[in-house]
Amino acid sequence: MSASTVVRRVAAVRTADGAELHAVVDGSDDAPVTLVLAHGWTLAQAAWDDVADLLKPRIADGALRLIRYDQRGHGRSPVPDGPYSIDDVGADTLALMDRLGIERAHFCGLSLGGMTGMWLAIHAPERVDRLALLCTSAKLGPPSNWAERAALVREQGTAAIADGGLERWVTDEFVEAHPDRAQWLRRMMLDTPDEGYAGCCEVIQHMDLEPRLDEIHAPTLLIAGDQDPATPPEHAERIAAAIDGARVEVVSPGRHLASVERADEVTALLLEHLEG
Repeated sequence: MSASTVVRRVAAVRTADGAELHAVVDGSDDAPVTLVLAHGWTLAQAAWDDVADLLKPRIADGALRLIRYDQRGHGRSPVPDGPYSIDDVGADTLALMDRLGIERAHFCGLSLGGMTGMWLAIHAPERVDRLALLCTSAKLGPPSNWAERAALVREQGTAAIADGGLERWVTDEFVEAHPDRAQWLRRMMLDTPDEGYAGCCEVIQHMDLEPRLDEIHAPTLLIAGDQDPATPPEHAERIAAAIDGARVEVVSPGRHLASVERADEVTALLLEHLEG
């Protein structure tokens, strides 16, 4: 089977509070390895398109099944009534795995997706094989910043933060070289429902995973963007210091969306980690 014949299906996953998450499954249910990709705040599962394209040969060969999904309040998933917590976001992912019959998988998350991955590895360690955390943090303060962002978007919509968000996501050089991709990312932010944005602001506002990081025993890779202003490399170093055997790789140039700006390098690091 060639890479052009990758089998894709869409799944609706009902969460504990009755919402139906939108998920995309590439590959066979019989594949020996399953990788779940979780996107960051104000993004959607499509933010992994570049990485998914690079993984197509393994998917087509039947070696890998790839799962991507829209977090609550993002993409084609609904916006449940809030408030939300990291427990809700983590439970959504467990519901996804249960619905798709996945007992154990590799998990890779960016930003909010990385926070989800840490929660899973702490609260459901039997479900996580290897863990990859991209451009993320176990505690991202101060809380007042997130409360202010939530209030701003509830009042003015995501257009109020779109330009500043793009500056944090990718370097100026990337925007100049790939203007269409930059506008695609900006549109993803604008398409995020205002209450989905605000609700996940409050997830990050109240989240503190640092006291339990030493409970993570899954082999863990952290990838940071050298110029990331949102979660600079010291956040990855702090996580790695608390997880036995974890390692950190820093990509440059790269800001918060390393999986987009440095897709080739990130995918190579990810495969090395998963196959190691």
